[in-house]
Amino acid sequence: MSAYMSPLKTYREKLFLSKAELARKAGISTLTIDRVEKGKSCRLETKRKIILALGLTLSEGQKIFGNGR
Repeated sequence: MSAYMSPLKTYREKLFLSKAELARKAGISTLTIDRVEKGKSCRLETKRKIILALGLTLSEGQKIFGNGR
């Protein structure tokens, strides 16, 4: 088991959102949320959808995805 703690999972749980709720708000699949939370890469457009669904600005998305991730 990995000790990696996803910033996305941490922030999502802080907002009391399930993976399914975030996926619905972002217009993506629950599987995609799961993959991103496990540290897998995703498209820039997917990142944008997740950031906006969390109620963040694109520049605040660094909290979730960092600068180059």
